[in-house]
Amino acid sequence: MSELAKPTTLSVNGRTYPLPQQPVVVVCVDGCEPDYLAQVVSSGQTPWLIKTLAQGTALVADCVIPSFTNPNNLSIVTGVPPSVHGICGNYLFDVATGTEVMMNDPKWLRASTLLAALADAGKSVAVVTAKDKLRALLGHQMEGICFSAEKADQATLAVNGIDEVLALVGQPLPSVYSADLSEFVFAAGVRLMETFQPDVMYLSTTDYVQHKHAPGTPGANAFYAMMDSYLAQLDALGCVIALTADHGMNAKAAMDGTPNVIYLQDLLDAWLGTGQARVILPITDPYVVHHGALGSYATVYLPPDADVAVVCQRLQQHRGLELVLTREQAATRFELPPDRIGDIVVVSERTTVMGTSVSRHDLSALEVPLRSHGGVSEQRVPLIVNRQLSGLDPARRWRNFDAFDLALQASQQRS
Repeated sequence: MSELAKPTTLSVNGRTYPLPQQPVVVVCVDGCEPDYLAQVVSSGQTPWLIKTLAQGTALVADCVIPSFTNPNNLSIVTGVPPSVHGICGNYLFDVATGTEVMMNDPKWLRASTLLAALADAGKSVAVVTAKDKLRALLGHQMEGICFSAEKADQATLAVNGIDEVLALVGQPLPSVYSADLSEFVFAAGVRLMETFQPDVMYLSTTDYVQHKHAPGTPGANAFYAMMDSYLAQLDALGCVIALTADHGMNAKAAMDGTPNVIYLQDLLDAWLGTGQARVILPITDPYVVHHGALGSYATVYLPPDADVAVVCQRLQQHRGLELVLTREQAATRFELPPDRIGDIVVVSERTTVMGTSVSRHDLSALEVPLRSHGGVSEQRVPLIVNRQLSGLDPARRWRNFDAFDLALQASQQRS
């Protein structure tokens, strides 16, 4: 095929994207609500971000609900909501087997990723994620480099498309409960761009810092200053950079500093009888030190003889719950796959989280007042590109899963 005949666009999941003309890096900063950036920018610690906000494209977008890691990362790399790609939480109730399982296995994915499609189109692709729970999903059917910071020491050519990652990055294996895990992602991204020069790279961090540090605090500002220094290096290497987040973060503590929790399973057991209903917390993942498996979104499976409308009405009367929706209402409002959510979806208010039963949550590892996510109160996230894009519709509802579209559009411009 001649150069003139080569395709210049790619269609994935009903969206058409231009193929990259410059190196493209899309960054998902886990837990980054816009106020984190506002606070650190005002402190003057992030020169790259200050310049980008002034000279590039700066939007505020909506993430998908539930505002958790897995659904949003998969929306970003597929360009579509969970109703299409199928990943509706970190965790779900598998009605086919009657078991509660993690949604880490690619078998739950119902759509192709843009990453895999770009690789199939002949573009070199690299993915670095902080937590290994995302690696298999992000790298599904993708030819290229894909590894996690959490298990960087175990990366092999056969499985990850790369080996000797620690030597390449020049940093030790980081603790999964540290800011170092995210820094390793950024450091790896810079080294990959310097050595392998991928056409497209996706970097996804962890929200360990955001769970512990509010916007503007020294710990938060230090994290974003670190991030800024690596993004500046990628920019200097000629990369088009799009930065967004999978969700925001809010304090979820009572005035005495204890977690502000509504235990839904205990409520429903009292109303319907013990074990009649099943509460699923889709925030659940292996990293419970972050949040104690407490988030602002839950789904409820009711017994066949239960009156869904009556249960919804009772829940709606409970203080601290912002939304109580039937399966059909939630699937429509939040663009969710109806077969993978319960009879009821419950969203708590900004300062409140939900648990199952008091006895099932070990909160002893929480060292600071709880900060968590999952609800509509954590839906607003940044969407920033280090190039100025003209002609964008100011009235449009921007989504975090527009990040690749904007970045690939920006890559068409002359640098």
